[in-house]
Amino acid sequence: MKKVILTLVVVGMFSWAVYDFSSSTNKSAVDENTTSGGVEITSPSPAGEDGQVKETDEVGISVGQIAPDFKLKTIEGKTMRLSDFRGECVIVNFWATWCPPCRAEIPDFQKLYDNKDVEILAVNLTNTENSKSDVREFVKEYDMTFPVLMDVESNVAETYQVRAYPTSYMIDSSGHIQYVALGAMNYDLMIQELAKME
Repeated sequence: MKKVILTLVVVGMFSWAVYDFSSSTNKSAVDENTTSGGVEITSPSPAGEDGQVKETDEVGISVGQIAPDFKLKTIEGKTMRLSDFRGECVIVNFWATWCPPCRAEIPDFQKLYDNKDVEILAVNLTNTENSKSDVREFVKEYDMTFPVLMDVESNVAETYQVRAYPTSYMIDSSGHIQYVALGAMNYDLMIQELAKME
């Protein structure tokens, strides 16, 4: 009886090891295919033969679609719409003060905003914050001069199906999404993707 139990335990452990190994190998292959410079791409570019994004007239959150419009108040109380910036390149960045990757990319966004012709709409996930004063302090500490929008009820985050922080949507002057990133972007990647939109 003891031999049977021991045999079952050994077979079970061996089976688990094989399963675990094959699962991690498949995950590595997926990670290699979806990661670029440490930034996971949530929506691969549906490119044509010339490498250009295929644009549609559909409103949606995939690359090539027209970004859904939204209206939010800034941290100062001014109302802004995404459609107010039609004709300009826009980055919509979903972030929170408590998020380390968000903190890491904010200085690069500020540098981009200061040096390039791009509008940055920093949509704060306000319902995840301890208080609005935390957001104000963060904005002051990081010298953020681009608009900080307060998504108090998470309506915009839900529309854009934000599941990871930060998430960024790069939108061209016609309102089409050209690039979607899950995770922090660095300055070089921002410049590279912005150049494709100009």
